[in-house]
Amino acid sequence: MSNSLAEQHSEAAEYFDKLGSSINNLMTLTDDDVCIGETAKEVVFRVDKVALYRYLPIDGVKPSEKKPLLIAYSLIGSYEMLDLQQDRSVIRNLLLDGIDVYMIDWGHPNKADKWLSFDDYVEYYLHDCVDYVCAQHDLPSISMLGICEGGVFAACFAALHPDRVASLALAVTPIDFHAQHECDADNSEVGYLNRLLRKFSRVELENMIDAFGSLPGETTGLVFLEMTLVKSLTKYNWELMDSLAGDRAKVLNFLRMEKWLLDRPHHPSEAAKQWLIDLYNENKLVRGEFELDGQVVKLEDLTMPVLNIFARHDHIVPPATSRALGAYLPSQTLYEELELNAGHIGAFVSGKANQAFSDKLSSWVAPRGGRSRKAKS
Repeated sequence: MSNSLAEQHSEAAEYFDKLGSSINNLMTLTDDDVCIGETAKEVVFRVDKVALYRYLPIDGVKPSEKKPLLIAYSLIGSYEMLDLQQDRSVIRNLLLDGIDVYMIDWGHPNKADKWLSFDDYVEYYLHDCVDYVCAQHDLPSISMLGICEGGVFAACFAALHPDRVASLALAVTPIDFHAQHECDADNSEVGYLNRLLRKFSRVELENMIDAFGSLPGETTGLVFLEMTLVKSLTKYNWELMDSLAGDRAKVLNFLRMEKWLLDRPHHPSEAAKQWLIDLYNENKLVRGEFELDGQVVKLEDLTMPVLNIFARHDHIVPPATSRALGAYLPSQTLYEELELNAGHIGAFVSGKANQAFSDKLSSWVAPRGGRSRKAKS
């Protein structure tokens, strides 16, 4: 009895210590303390709501002899995931290697932008950004990284304009939206979105998107939470105090991620229809039926070196949907894969995954003089 009572007293004391620490952290930290995307950059080009950033070189770092790298993130989240904190920043790692880095910020579309489609994002906005970077560096082509939906943008652009992309890297990017790993059936979280969207007809999905006037950021955020419902519930209930108590650096890391998660831009209606219906529901990209501005996107036109990065524990973009790309590339294309022991977001912010991602990507950026890699015989 006495031992049990002592244990209860100890647990109560530990609880109130955590509670006090959590309250103190929340009272002393301000929004300015929870900064994300701190690496210095400047806007060099704008068109409509889209901004193109160039990250400023780090003092003392010798510029590399490689082409500039243009990064396209997804419309669904903020590009700042690649620069969430200084000690785990893909952007900073690339700058430390002397690479000239450009980032596209798609902005925050509203209902006035409902008619924007993949055609606009790929053949207008992305195309303009590529033209700007090429002109600034007096180059016919540059290197490109696309992430998630931004990876689909990048793959489509590179397939339609292979002469403009010297090397292509895709990260956690779905290509075959119906591909499933043989063990996915044992885990209801993996491929949940892929399976869910195939349950609806084109008309039902169109009506859902039209009813909102866009694909609301709050809706996509809720779907992602639902995919890992138990983890989400514990994260914001039982585990919350552990996240907010104690070490200030640990608390800041938690709050930075929460700040990023809350920034969910709305997705323009027409682009959302192509994303959810043409790609997720009907899988048109690998079927050779996906068109942009009247041109069919052919994956076999990806003739530049292609690096495909995916995450082993990704429940949003299952690895099988990314790995499928290799089967659609021509035999002469130099193709490599990098599997990270992480999840969809952990690929960028997990310590080991972040460094492995950055190192491989840095080595994949094309040399300024041209493509030096040869396809394997």
